Order: sequence, then structure tokens, then C-alpha cells
Amino acid sequence: MLLVMIVHHANSQNQELQEDILNKKRLNTIVYTSTGLYAGTMTLLYFGWYQGTPMTSFHFFNDNENDLQLDKFAHATTAYVFTGYAYNWLRWAGLNNNKASIYSGLMGFASMSVIEILDGFSAEYGASWGDLVANAAGSTLFMGQQMIWKEQRMRLKFSYHPTDYAQYNPKLLGENHLQRALKDYNGMTFWLSANVHSFLREESRFPPWINIAVGYGGCGILGVTSNPSEIDGKPVPHFDRVRKYYLTLDIDWTKIKTNSSALRFVFKTLSFVKFPFPALEYNHQQDFVFHWIYF
Repeated sequence: MLLVMIVHHANSQNQELQEDILNKKRLNTIVYTSTGLYAGTMTLLYFGWYQGTPMTSFHFFNDNENDLQLDKFAHATTAYVFTGYAYNWLRWAGLNNNKASIYSGLMGFASMSVIEILDGFSAEYGASWGDLVANAAGSTLFMGQQMIWKEQRMRLKFSYHPTDYAQYNPKLLGENHLQRALKDYNGMTFWLSANVHSFLREESRFPPWINIAVGYGGCGILGVTSNPSEIDGKPVPHFDRVRKYYLTLDIDWTKIKTNSSALRFVFKTLSFVKFPFPALEYNHQQDFVFHWIYF
């Protein structure tokens, strides 16, 4: 419905597009393609997350204490990424920067908020106001930067590595690699990656593709709000739930100059992936820990 509204508004306001020329054929392509991608994503989420969980009437619940708040970072990052994809599509269709920014922000927020509907009917979860706020924060971060600076000086990014924690509670943390990539917060790190060159003078010789990134992750998460002592009647080891903070370097793929349109497409597509680098970690158990390489 939101895409249909964008098409209608773009057609009716065609004469107002002074910066760019609206390409109706491309805009229609975006509508059909994004609808298909969205349906595929929802199908993947259902089979990877919701399949087999009991359903109930729609309801809200407070999950702000869950998973050391890593799920909120996941919502914000995903909304940011979806908004970025939508912006690139709309610009390709000829919408100017401001209109593409606003519409992509609405699309990013709406696409993530539909997940709240699925959660709202799940007996194990529920629609979350905290998730909605995180969705809005992620979309607004992209939209605001694009309207103020016409570029993304700070990006939300994601990295994941497999952990051993899922074996103790596979129902919650995932029974296979796909499910664990979606459920196991022990292996996820969420990043705010800032492009240094964008905040310096244009003549600065600082490499424009080097970023400084701060990250947030956690470990020891076997339960949603606390760790159980046994699962399905079997005792499980005790793990402390530990928050982890990271400082490292990163690469802004979109700042790498290339004459290849294929590479530019790949760089934009991977712009939300944190590049592995040495990293300094802090947690309250070990204080500072240095990683020769961290992803």
C-alpha cells in the first residue's frame, strides 16, 4: 500500500521534480521487485523464526529487558539497512534526494513494523513498543543524514560469528546455521561506523574509505531475560550474561572509487556489513581484551 501511495504521489507531483526526472517504468519495477523481496523475506522469517510457535490473539508486551537489549540494536540496524536500500531504489527511479529520503524512511519503518504484527500474534512474543521505537530510530538515522548532508556519514552495521551457546538451548538460539544467524545474539555485534573524512576538510588526505567503528555485543545469553539452570529436564552450565563494547576500524565500501558499475552495486549492497579488523573489547569481567581480528 505504501508503494502504491508513492507511485500515485510521484505521478501527481512529476513537475515538482527539478533535481531529477521521474522514470515511471523504473518506479513500477521497484514496486514489483520490492513486493517480491518483501514477501520472500517474510517467508524466510516465518520458517526461520516463527514456524512451530503457538499463535494467539494480537497483544503487546514489554521486552525491553530481553537479550541485553541486543534485539533493539538488531531492529534499529535492520530498519536502517532497509531504508538505505529503499533510498537507492527510489533515487534510481528519479525521485530527488529529499523525496527519496522521506519515502525510504517510511518504507524502512513500515517494513520492520510488519514484523511486530507477526510478533503480536505469537504466544511466545508480542508486539513491542520498544521495537517500534528502535525501528523508527534506525530509519530516522538514515533519513536525517541524507536530508542534512546528502550522504551517510555514520552507518549502522552488523557482524556475526557462530558460537557454542546455541547447543545448550537450540529452541531459543537456533537449531541450524540459518536460525542461529537470526536468533543467537551471542554471536551478533552491532556497529556505529563513522566516516572520518566526511567530518574533515575536503582537502584532507585522510583516506575517505576508512571509518572508526564502535560496537556492542554480548555473550552468555541462554534465556531471554535470565539463564535457566536446566532445559527440557537437562542441566546446563552456568554462564554470566556479559555486555561487550568494541572499538575498531572499518571500511566504507561506498567511498571506494571504481569505474565498474557492478562493483559499485556490490559495494552499496554490502555497505551494512562490518569489515573484519583488529579490535579492542571492554567487558566488566575481563576489562580490556585485544582481538587480532574480530568479526
